[in-house]
Amino acid sequence: MGKLIYFVDDDKMILNLLEYTFKSRDNYDVKTFRNGEDCLIAMSEKPALIVLDHFFIISNTQLSKGIDILKKIREVDTKVPVIMLSGENNENIINEYAKNGVDKFIIKDSYFIDSLIESIEDVFTELQ
Repeated sequence: MGKLIYFVDDDKMILNLLEYTFKSRDNYDVKTFRNGEDCLIAMSEKPALIVLDHFFIISNTQLSKGIDILKKIREVDTKVPVIMLSGENNENIINEYAKNGVDKFIIKDSYFIDSLIESIEDVFTELQ
């Protein structure tokens, strides 16, 4: 069994891309969530890493911002590495996540999958 990675994003295409990219790797197990509440419910499975989107547009969710989900994750597990994904390149947002314990902030640009692969490998290398 590989390292369990949670991907949390309201965009189904992004989730499908992430799932496809990482399920094909031998050392990763992947679980996807379209909202933060479902991710929080599953925290008992002790993920090795969480990749979290910044903004959720699903209207039936209370946690519509990644920062709110991050704070809840930190209440449950202070040590699990969290990588943020965002379409916004805003210093104030990046700093707010850094203050709340995010390990890495990646902008969703044309090459974000490459950056994410590298960042995930770096996180797991640091944990060894």
